[in-house]
Amino acid sequence: MNKREFIKSAAVIAGTVAVAPLPAAVKSNLPNPAPSGKERANKSGETGQKATLKKSLGFGMINEELPLVDKFKLAVDLGFHGVELNAPVDIPIAELLDAKEKSGIEFPTVVNKDHWGTPLSDPDPAVRKKCIESVALSLKQVKELGGDTVLVVPGVVNEKVSYEQAYINSQQAIRELIPFAEETGMQIGLENVWSNFLISPVEAKRYVDEINHPLVGWYFDVGNILRYGWPEHWIKTLNRRIMKLHAKEFSREIMNSKGLREGFNVELLQGDCNWPVVMQALRDINHTGGWLTAEVPGGDRNHLKKISGQMDQIIAYF
Repeated sequence: MNKREFIKSAAVIAGTVAVAPLPAAVKSNLPNPAPSGKERANKSGETGQKATLKKSLGFGMINEELPLVDKFKLAVDLGFHGVELNAPVDIPIAELLDAKEKSGIEFPTVVNKDHWGTPLSDPDPAVRKKCIESVALSLKQVKELGGDTVLVVPGVVNEKVSYEQAYINSQQAIRELIPFAEETGMQIGLENVWSNFLISPVEAKRYVDEINHPLVGWYFDVGNILRYGWPEHWIKTLNRRIMKLHAKEFSREIMNSKGLREGFNVELLQGDCNWPVVMQALRDINHTGGWLTAEVPGGDRNHLKKISGQMDQIIAYF
């Protein structure tokens, strides 16, 4: 076999592996695939129809001393459709479901709260096991709450954990979580954060594609990218792998003049995120994730009302 024939054969084999079908028992638990741009535009025989983004905010952003149901009612009154909880939740599920019914709020997503202290990339298998168990419980709880996605930080690189170690360990841990995702039908959304890991869109795409499962994708944080890139570039590369979206701002000028993390101290629409371009990129990939969740400093009802209005302006570009 000559070199050209060998390369051609290898490509065919690789393509066959990448699209190997899932067992029927697995398929039955998976969500329906997102419609294509054409299907989205022509749903129910209508033309010009497009996907929408609902507004959500982190539960900790509601900084008013109110009973649980009243906190959710306040969020609804201010124009938010959903609240994002940390998980495993420390409020009884029954209490959350009761408040959900009385307020009309939704719980589309939860953020796993143990992926920093016990990261999936840790060299110690016992540490990774703790995080796997925590994410597995989070998947179960988000299903009970009526949502569909758990945000997970995939890994942390530091002086004790090399990049290669983090890559191998975290991928293996995520593969161990796939049976829990399949059992619940819930998604694992990996978020881009400042953990010195997966810091290019090409690598982030490859990382997910190597795991190769429809319930593992990206929970894309728009503002986190601005330190070292442009969110619209990431969106076009990650494409259908983006499941949900976090909204925050960042100013490179403030970062350079006052310090790295000070760059986040800017309100939505006043930083370096070019929201019209970002929303256009999302339209270009036919994004149908359905939710844009604010991850910015919270406050009282007046502050949250302002955030709600800013998000309306952002979503208007979509």
